[in-house]
Amino acid sequence: MHEYILNNAMIIKKDEIVHGHIRIKDNKIVDISSGLSNNKSSIDCEKDYISPGLVELHTDNLERHMTPRPKVSFPVENAILSHDRELASVGITTVFDALRVGSIEKTGKYKKYAKNCSDIISSFKKDNILKIDHKIHLRAETCSENLIDELDEYNETHDVKLISIMDHTPGQRQFRVIDKYKEYLSIKHGMTENEMEIHFDHLKNLQKKNSKKHIDKILEFKSSYDCILASHDDTTENDVHNSNKYGVKLAEFPTTLEAAKTSKDYNIKVMMGSPNLLRGGSHSGNISAKELLENDCLDILSSDYIPSSLIISVVKWGLEIDNLPKAFAAASHAPSIATNLNDRGSIDNNKRADLIRFKIYQNLPVVKNVWSNGIQVS
Repeated sequence: MHEYILNNAMIIKKDEIVHGHIRIKDNKIVDISSGLSNNKSSIDCEKDYISPGLVELHTDNLERHMTPRPKVSFPVENAILSHDRELASVGITTVFDALRVGSIEKTGKYKKYAKNCSDIISSFKKDNILKIDHKIHLRAETCSENLIDELDEYNETHDVKLISIMDHTPGQRQFRVIDKYKEYLSIKHGMTENEMEIHFDHLKNLQKKNSKKHIDKILEFKSSYDCILASHDDTTENDVHNSNKYGVKLAEFPTTLEAAKTSKDYNIKVMMGSPNLLRGGSHSGNISAKELLENDCLDILSSDYIPSSLIISVVKWGLEIDNLPKAFAAASHAPSIATNLNDRGSIDNNKRADLIRFKIYQNLPVVKNVWSNGIQVS
């Protein structure tokens, strides 16, 4: 039996901040009380904040550890461990590792990798190697060659909880601005102008040939594994109408206010990236997270490609609106509810003890300790 008390803390609940203490027993929160505990063995938090652990639904940070430089590969096992430790250090206690399925072998720009990563993550979880809780989020690219075969390799052991419909055909959605797409491919993949034109033609042909049957396969997979279905980069009202028709519950990074507002009309939860919020705009030239906030069209924040940005953006937003509980809910409670993880995401009795201890220094969060399922991991 593992039991301890976090004392003298500013506890960030869903709708208020309470100065008090939290008792954890057998990896769960069993009591939240105002005032100080008289237990002499309690941990004095020195009036630091205690918030729920963050729930990350879409991060391709693992890919960055696997390929730290263009055309440079790092051993997958090492990359997963580095990724896991990095997320733990910035207060992310549940992560949906976003792995692309749907490779493009002809040009060699998007090679198959997701199943191998999923197998290793499953093995690490079984052997209790990872510090935080990992789920699988399959980013299913409809504009690809081998999506059906890659999805067929998955089974119940991989803990796939989220699958998103993605289409990165040039000239639409995330990359409506072709120059931004070229800039991205040049930096990330080192592609020349001629290579890009060949790549674009191939992608457009793949979309025409495979899009419908790939979407059908995604919907079949979603039904078989009872996954949450997400859309990616919806741009027009028609994009959102189709998403709703497919049964989408989560809109990842809509590119326009029109798409975000239509998603809200359908009760599809809208998620945006915290780097976008911190930078004040999208790196792809699309709608800013700040504008969606101002129009009450943002439900969930994701770190996207910078894990540390999640808690930083939450604190920045919370201080600006003088409501830390509301801001933290967008990165803890809201993503938990959206993915049916009802055992976490808030500081309440009988919830998992996923917690962050931090202080605020010059409007920046300084993480001191992190607990995942009651175990201190940072």
